[in-house]
Amino acid sequence: MATCFAPQLSFPSFAPRHVSPRMSLQSPKPSTSTTSIFTSATKLLWGPSLPPGLLISTARTAWTTVWQLMMTQLAPSDSSGSYTRPTSKFRLDPTQFTSAASSELHLYVGLPCPWAHRTLIVRALKGLNDAVPVSIASPGQDGSWEFKDNNIPIMDKDKLIPSLDKANRCRNLKEVYKSRTGGYDGRCTVPMLWDSRKKDVVCNESYEIIEFFNSGLNELAQNPNLDLSPSELKGKIQDWNQIVYPKVNNGVYRCGFAQSQEAYDRAVNEVFSTLDEIEDHLGSNRYLCGERLTLADVCLFTTLIRFDPVYNILFKCTKKKLVEYPNLYGYLRDIYQIPGVSATCDIPAIMDGYYKTLFPLNASGIQPAISLSGDQDSLLRPHNRDLVGKAVEDSSRYKQRKL
Repeated sequence: MATCFAPQLSFPSFAPRHVSPRMSLQSPKPSTSTTSIFTSATKLLWGPSLPPGLLISTARTAWTTVWQLMMTQLAPSDSSGSYTRPTSKFRLDPTQFTSAASSELHLYVGLPCPWAHRTLIVRALKGLNDAVPVSIASPGQDGSWEFKDNNIPIMDKDKLIPSLDKANRCRNLKEVYKSRTGGYDGRCTVPMLWDSRKKDVVCNESYEIIEFFNSGLNELAQNPNLDLSPSELKGKIQDWNQIVYPKVNNGVYRCGFAQSQEAYDRAVNEVFSTLDEIEDHLGSNRYLCGERLTLADVCLFTTLIRFDPVYNILFKCTKKKLVEYPNLYGYLRDIYQIPGVSATCDIPAIMDGYYKTLFPLNASGIQPAISLSGDQDSLLRPHNRDLVGKAVEDSSRYKQRKL
């Protein structure tokens, strides 16, 4: 249920005609040939042969038809027009992994994808970067995930950049899936955990992957004592996941991929009513489950980091920006500043992936400027979230003394 896929959409490419601008104090007189061309075009478009109303109506009908066709491929919906996320095909079987050493794991991700981002964060926090190598795919022109050689010199070894397929030398993710034992011809999503020894997909369900990274590879982890899902908090984590996943993680997609006004209205109201509740909760809790970072926070974070740059604009989640929620925005900065997390966040790659790939939502491919709330300088500002729990505790003690 929590994976990123890109539909196989093929669109004709049109090469723009480049015209060199010239500057003059005098307006040049149009040539006779140019004037006649413009006159003919004007008569054709606006003359009696095709009235403006008919032109607009025809264009609207054609675009709506094409849009609905593309959205059907991009985002399957129910009868009300609400986006319905397909379930993941490959689920994790913990019994396969009696010993981590019996497998040779490899992670496939795409930087724009929030579901894949979860796995990168837990991989970094647990210290699994060496134990679980990663190949980073990029959105292709046809919407597929493809691998590209990147000649950018890497100064930081933890910096994540698009790469070639390091495990199978495939050109795209579809080839990797098809190369598994028994083959495969379904949806090719990230994240995907691969076993290089067995030549098979281990799992492509993001939450199962992060649970496995958290507790199933401790013998290989550099931070084996870090537990993002302790037994005493599992109930709370599950409760928060049941709120955050449908109403926020998937909720923003239900806004962006809605195919009816009613479906959009339901989704956007649910997203912001839930953010309001979380904002209130974070007023007295540093993290969702108290004073300790958990998998529930990781899952919320990957949506929040994309909220102002992408979801607020492209997915029409416009009631508020995240920066207008002081507790949520401080919480975002708090997690971003945890060592290892910021290296998994690439805002330009995220924006490029959404604005240039989701053609039905942004046909021009134009990207807006990154808002101040999403740039690195703002994300590195002091958050003071470490004082939240202490302030509540001090207030409680003060009230008890007064009584």
